[in-house]
Amino acid sequence: MRIDIPLALWYNVVARQHQSSGGMPMCNIIPQFCPKCNYSRKFYRYGKDKFGNQKYQCLSCKHQFAPDYFPPDNIGRGRPKFRNYPRCPKCGKASFLHHDYPTHSNFRCSEKRCYHSFFEAKAYDPPPQLASALGKTDLMRMRHSAHIIFTVLSMYFFGKDSFRNISLLLLRLYNIKLSHVTVSKWCVKFAPIFHNLNLDFLPHMNFDSDEWHADETVIKIRGQKHYLWFVIDSETRFVLGFFLGDRSSSSAHSMMSQVKTLGNPLAAVTDRYDAYVMAIKTYLPNAQHIQVEDFNADIPNNLIESFNKTFKSWYKTKCGFDSYINALSLISVFVFFYNYLRPHSSLSKLTPAQVAGLRYNPNPKNIFAKSTYRLSR
Repeated sequence: MRIDIPLALWYNVVARQHQSSGGMPMCNIIPQFCPKCNYSRKFYRYGKDKFGNQKYQCLSCKHQFAPDYFPPDNIGRGRPKFRNYPRCPKCGKASFLHHDYPTHSNFRCSEKRCYHSFFEAKAYDPPPQLASALGKTDLMRMRHSAHIIFTVLSMYFFGKDSFRNISLLLLRLYNIKLSHVTVSKWCVKFAPIFHNLNLDFLPHMNFDSDEWHADETVIKIRGQKHYLWFVIDSETRFVLGFFLGDRSSSSAHSMMSQVKTLGNPLAAVTDRYDAYVMAIKTYLPNAQHIQVEDFNADIPNNLIESFNKTFKSWYKTKCGFDSYINALSLISVFVFFYNYLRPHSSLSKLTPAQVAGLRYNPNPKNIFAKSTYRLSR
């Protein structure tokens, strides 16, 4: 009885299912005719392919084939014969996958004379940063007044005082006995208040400036190195966002995905670290990517380097952070004080939020009255 190729392949599938379910091994059926010339009935065993399937060679046309080869959509092993890879943007020829990363893929042109290398972004879902996830969202049921609370927070986030020094100053200046442990808990407990206020204020500001600057710096959490990524607007000095992670392209993608909806800059200025290339191309496609080579460049990255110096002067007095959640909470409050409460000499003693178009009273007592701010026209 003549067995054609589709019937033979179907029988091999049934045999494999029967064996995988615990049954006795069944012999695979070899097609009686060559799938290319459809004439010869004599074959050689010709080793195995790279997936472990038995190969045969036709004695007539020398064609090699593996009857057990199946695409992944069907049952069995193997890879699809036709891959949906993008064509080379330079010559239009086919390409192959050179390197695969979690956030993007690197392809190369199959034409040896071209051999162009290009990148394609993937659908990347950045991990959520639960900054200010735990804590109070109001000032209800507090033993001390709001004035004392904001005085403590201002001394911690504006200055370089430790928890014990703040406790000592409160005792000498206001005759208030407050433990240094209470001061440390306040700095973390009220982080959700500032986080929610920041989310309410952001839609009322304009960040469509000429340049956004991005950079990363090192901090320590329980003695382990972590990288903190920042993005700053050049015209308003506003810290658009930050991300705490490692020094990989995934962290660069996560940082850029947070700030992509805040504005449309003309250029994005970074250092020569290659992790920024694909992230800016993916989330800021209309912005020109400027990679600064040295400090003597026409467009330097000194703006964000100056901010890193300000952040490090505050961070070094803390001797690191004790947990990841506390680090996110403290850094988010520091960024809020920098953006909304701290006046800048380069901005005519205005805060970055005021320069960005937010009309409000930067006094900490009035910062919570949402009726005190409006968008400047």
